[in-house]
Amino acid sequence: MRKLALSDEILLTVEKPARYIGNEVNAVTKNPLDVDIRFCMCFPDVYEIGMSHLGIQILYDMFNRRDDVYCERVYSPWMDLHRILKEKEIPLFALESQDEVRKFDFLGITIQYEMCYTNILQILDLSQIPILAKERELNHPFVIGGGPCVYNPEPLADFFDLFYIGEGETSYDALFDLYKDWKASGKSRREFLCGAAKIPGIYVPSLYRVTYRGDGVIADFTPDEAGIPKKVEKQVVTHMTGAPYPQKPLVPFIQATQDRVVLEIQRGCIRGCRFCQAGMIYRPTREKDIEELKRQAYAILKNTGQDEISLSSLSSSDYSHLKELVTYLIEEFKGQGVNISLPSLRIDAFSLDVMGKVQDIKKSSLTFAPEAGSQRLRDVINKGLTEEVILEGAGAAFAGGWNKVKLYFMLGLPTETQEDQEAIAKLANQIAVCYYEIPKEQRSGKCQITISTSFFVPKPFTPFQWAVMYPKEHYLNCAKTVNEAVRAQLNKKSIRYNWHEADVTVLEGVFARGDRRLGKAILRAYEKGSIFNAWSDFFDNEVWMEAFAETGIDPDFYTLRERTWDEIFPWDFIDAGVTKEFLRREYENALAGTVTENCRARCSGCGAAKYQGGVCVENKDSV
Repeated sequence: MRKLALSDEILLTVEKPARYIGNEVNAVTKNPLDVDIRFCMCFPDVYEIGMSHLGIQILYDMFNRRDDVYCERVYSPWMDLHRILKEKEIPLFALESQDEVRKFDFLGITIQYEMCYTNILQILDLSQIPILAKERELNHPFVIGGGPCVYNPEPLADFFDLFYIGEGETSYDALFDLYKDWKASGKSRREFLCGAAKIPGIYVPSLYRVTYRGDGVIADFTPDEAGIPKKVEKQVVTHMTGAPYPQKPLVPFIQATQDRVVLEIQRGCIRGCRFCQAGMIYRPTREKDIEELKRQAYAILKNTGQDEISLSSLSSSDYSHLKELVTYLIEEFKGQGVNISLPSLRIDAFSLDVMGKVQDIKKSSLTFAPEAGSQRLRDVINKGLTEEVILEGAGAAFAGGWNKVKLYFMLGLPTETQEDQEAIAKLANQIAVCYYEIPKEQRSGKCQITISTSFFVPKPFTPFQWAVMYPKEHYLNCAKTVNEAVRAQLNKKSIRYNWHEADVTVLEGVFARGDRRLGKAILRAYEKGSIFNAWSDFFDNEVWMEAFAETGIDPDFYTLRERTWDEIFPWDFIDAGVTKEFLRREYENALAGTVTENCRARCSGCGAAKYQGGVCVENKDSV
């Protein structure tokens, strides 16, 4: 019988003990003595959120297909168990075997959001693994990070042995084979890291030297060892159809944040929104074959018993066979009560036929993301939506039977004016007018429009990476302007407005754009008790301000400063596929209000055509 790391007495004292017992449907069980490599996969947030993450599901399945690897999981313990583990000095454990994380060969941490950075230190601390990579010895796991935040890993450089840049399906086998050879050789920890740094996509921060100018800007970033690449190239799955994908995904015992089957239909995005990091770093767009998706959908639903399937991509409307796929899913599973979820739809490409079929299964609110209220600002960010298209799409949705719409916008965008902010409320009002133009007897109850605004953060590898951010007071004033404009609208009773926290946005910007000097502030904040910063109940901005002051860090240096064209960014050592020249050209287009066509209409010469497979290859001769 599998041992438990916690006694029944302890489990009965914590909220949701099912977070920690493992043994879920489709969990993998192996004998640790029969494998060469033990890999503990970590999501640095609570179980319910981590279990919703597709990337971990893919790598968990992929790693465990190897006979010589046993991949298990760990998530951030909630506050109650955190205190118990600290007080009783119980090492953090993996779910499958309940073995101590510190005894594994690798601890792999997916880094999805900057506000989880101190939770990474929580995992290391509770695992009783030295928090600083330089203090780890031969018996400690190699700590490796992946995910979108590693496109600027520098704020976390002190804590990780390695980072994996790009999509995990490509280089992990080479890393595992290298590890097996190294483990049998008796060589030093550093010798393994030197070998790993030569594998495509692997970045070892301890093997690079950073120097700074007198004004704090990076002067130089160079390898510290012979044979180590100056540029680390992101890894890309060029052909999605044959890529590993779990046919038996894990099914949690308790309800996860996204409690449904996920079917990934494509990666990348053709649109080129200038604020969107994912749209840049996941280029080129690569679709899965429709027949393979049908097979996967059938197998996954059969192996999980779930009653909802979500089609995952950055822009589902742009999948070439969306209508055919949705029609198949509806017809194949209509007798089983399976709901089809279609996130990431563009209002201009929303098929009335597809919408009507999905409605037959389950009515819910529709979500659209105009991102900016005025046409001028939508052109600046290259959203590619006109007001006419938005209103026509909303009207068609209302005619199809919907009465609830969620609208997502950003505030604090480059060149934004008060008129742009007020235009958010005016657009919401116009959408409400579309609803009330429908004859009363044909409406589906009262119209409900929810506006949500987040505050803009200029992320690495976007055209706006040169842009300045604003103080939190500016963001709050932006939200106040929108709120007052909503109250002035004729249909204000149909409109609800929510906005993001400004303190969190500023801190997110610091870490998104920061360098490795920030590591000491992150460590100090954790020592002062800062964890679960992504949760508003636990976020304390004062703790962070104290941590910055105590470590001599000026957060304004990373936010309130516009970058020059020739500045060396902390992330410039990464080749993310899109060139810096392209990003600069797009920033200049933004300032001029010039729209760039999508990748299917015309190639913009971003640089991603070097990856074989993807829509940009079809147009590479049109640059």
